[in-house]
Amino acid sequence: MAAAPAATLTIGSTGTLGQRGSSSPQLRSFGLKFNTQNPLKSFCGLKAMSSVRCESELSFLGNKSGSALRASFSSKAQKENNRNFNYKLQPQASYKVAVLGAAGGIGQPLALLIKMSPLVSDLHLYDIANVKGVTADISHCNTPSQVRDFTGASELANCLNGVDVVVIPAGVPRKPGMTRDDLFNINAGIVRDLVSAVADNCPGAFIQIISNPVNSTVPIAAEVLKQKGVYDPKKLFGVTTLDVVRANTFVAQRKNLKLIDVDVPVVGGHAGITILPLLSKTRPSASFTDEEVEELTVRIQNAGTEVVEAKAGAGSATLSMAYAAARFVESSLRALDGDGDVYECSFVQSDLTDLPFFASRVKLGRKGIEALIPSDLQGLTDYEQKALEALKPELKASIEKGIAFAQKQTVAA
Repeated sequence: MAAAPAATLTIGSTGTLGQRGSSSPQLRSFGLKFNTQNPLKSFCGLKAMSSVRCESELSFLGNKSGSALRASFSSKAQKENNRNFNYKLQPQASYKVAVLGAAGGIGQPLALLIKMSPLVSDLHLYDIANVKGVTADISHCNTPSQVRDFTGASELANCLNGVDVVVIPAGVPRKPGMTRDDLFNINAGIVRDLVSAVADNCPGAFIQIISNPVNSTVPIAAEVLKQKGVYDPKKLFGVTTLDVVRANTFVAQRKNLKLIDVDVPVVGGHAGITILPLLSKTRPSASFTDEEVEELTVRIQNAGTEVVEAKAGAGSATLSMAYAAARFVESSLRALDGDGDVYECSFVQSDLTDLPFFASRVKLGRKGIEALIPSDLQGLTDYEQKALEALKPELKASIEKGIAFAQKQTVAA
């Protein structure tokens, strides 16, 4: 009888490993062959023989290093020598994640994508209605995490108990003609109440805010946590990953680059002109005409509106937002699991500028943000420097609006 063929499991990008230990993030791609002593246990419906080759044309997380790959699978490395990697893959789900607003347009696909993570042991889905059906549906997926539903304020505390990562996409979506500021009055109160519950039940969790306007809702969350006496700026994040995802996609299309290789840092905020893609920092290095810089910058800044208008009142950018948020969640889980090479852009408390909050690339670790990356703001082009100064007044106003809202609520109480 012929021997069974080795299985191929596609999970990352082919290429070469970069150098470890640099002070700034370096893009890496990989093509690693894993030889295990025992067959890889079933995961996501995939079964492998004793030889598993991992290579990829596209990655959920974008460019990933060997360490990122290993962390994604929570593998236990068994180095045979300094030059060859041989691992016994042992996916071990051990982290609890809660999605608040899980029955919504972003929450549903986001919950599905998080359910696919081998690092998640428990997935808690919360909403004010309709979450039982979402939970029943997603729970049928044959991945390790156990899914539970929680409905309404009376069940929120149980949802959050012992959670490691809280993701908040709750709120109303944008509709044609609406700006992110139009969402403020509704979403500000939702974020305030949910973060207050997080402070009471899992104050040490990574808190990831998706609800718009992020430029205001993150400062609201910070003020609520301060009032509760549990604010840790290293663990509060505004999820701006979608701006990076869009920048990478649009630049790759314009410059005819392999998408998996492209990385464009996006700084500032998460609305309109406060979104500043640093095209001069694109990796791999690419040259842009002044016209290309202007067109790409404007498209990245207005990409959300592009989707809202295309859906003609039927919704906003829910699917791409869910994808980007799931990428940030997975990066956070890798950092919690000990991967020392995790970088993402995020809107966080920052001292890189004269603004109290600012989106930039950050290094993630077990305790949250380990470092801000100032190098992205060094050596900017004239266009980028002017755009950076131009965005500050609007971003400052949005931050102050959020802080004022939270403080006013405290006085009223």
